[in-house]
Amino acid sequence: MNALSLHRAAWVVPVSGPVIKDGAVAADRQHIIAVGSFTALRKKHPEAAILDHGRSALTPALINAHIHLELSHLPIASHHKEIKGFTHWIERLLSLREEMGSLTGTAENAARDVLRRQHTLGVIALGDIGNTELGAKLGSEFPGVLLHFTECLGRTAKTRRTLLARAAAAPRHQLFTAHAPYSTHAELIQRLKRRAAELNQPFPIHVAESSSENEMLCRGTGELHSFLKGRGFIDDSYIPPAGIDNSGSVKYLHDLGVLDNRTICVHCIHVTLAEIDILAATGTKICLCPGSNRYLRIGKAPVSLFLARGLLPALGTDSLASNPELSLWREMNLLSEDHPAVEPADIFAMATLGGATTLGIDDVYGSLAPGKTARFLAIPLAENVTSEAMLHNHLVKSNSIQPIWVNEQ
Repeated sequence: MNALSLHRAAWVVPVSGPVIKDGAVAADRQHIIAVGSFTALRKKHPEAAILDHGRSALTPALINAHIHLELSHLPIASHHKEIKGFTHWIERLLSLREEMGSLTGTAENAARDVLRRQHTLGVIALGDIGNTELGAKLGSEFPGVLLHFTECLGRTAKTRRTLLARAAAAPRHQLFTAHAPYSTHAELIQRLKRRAAELNQPFPIHVAESSSENEMLCRGTGELHSFLKGRGFIDDSYIPPAGIDNSGSVKYLHDLGVLDNRTICVHCIHVTLAEIDILAATGTKICLCPGSNRYLRIGKAPVSLFLARGLLPALGTDSLASNPELSLWREMNLLSEDHPAVEPADIFAMATLGGATTLGIDDVYGSLAPGKTARFLAIPLAENVTSEAMLHNHLVKSNSIQPIWVNEQ
């Protein structure tokens, strides 16, 4: 039997329950046993060794629900302060990727460096999207959970046949997903989602990231349509599927029958009130990427409306190709700047419980509660943090968070 320790701190932030001043977490090496006030837990567990974290906040580790590790060697956002538009950025990305390669030692080392940095910043789980299997290869090196999704995209019949055959032949544990409604044929999206549903796996997909996506889906025109047609990515002229509501990306996916509580709509910027209702009614998950959105200048997601409908989004960093810094602390900071009306406590919940729920790992991660992992964070605090409001402001808006791992394996 593992020895019990009582981790005491000035504040405990369970996320799934009220913040506790002068709180404690009782845990063995694997699991949390109890969370509460230090006085109460000391009486209940007098045999437990006391580990005092002083002026710190004990919090769950962070969940980065959307990252592209295989693009780590393509730091476009750091080298180019501005881009001319969404498709201009895609062109730059594809050109640089062709030049640099995607299965090279440089790509692998860069991805490995990003993973190490994520751990240093307090991330315990990631949802990685890639066209290669680099993320899957590095998964065993990460001291946490790395869910790697093989991303499929294409609109031609030949591409669809190739990708569907690959998914059918893959081991059942391998995760597959579709890139985006504009880049992936409706049949391919449906078939990949059907596989994920049969295996009870998450299904992340980029949705409503650019306003031009809606224009393509609705009318078969616009910036994205011209770009894809120019690259020979579409068979003949694109015609929106008959009988499908193409007036918005969420409506389009809903009519395809792929929205449910295991689907993750990533970015989700250009959505209507009616589409938010659809997301809420279907239990569809949302992942926001404020840093990438800001760099690409594609808009801000309607975060307050999501929260008002009972939707707690996750947060993701996306990749160095569209974000100069991959830090969930920065993502929280930027989201707070973009949405000052959103409570910092809600933003911190997005980076923890929201991410865990979105990836389907909230039985172990995302909050401090009995039965969950004993690996969590101690966040050193300044002397002037004397209230719950100040605490959440510090967690979300500070530029100097240096988390310390508790029960590091």
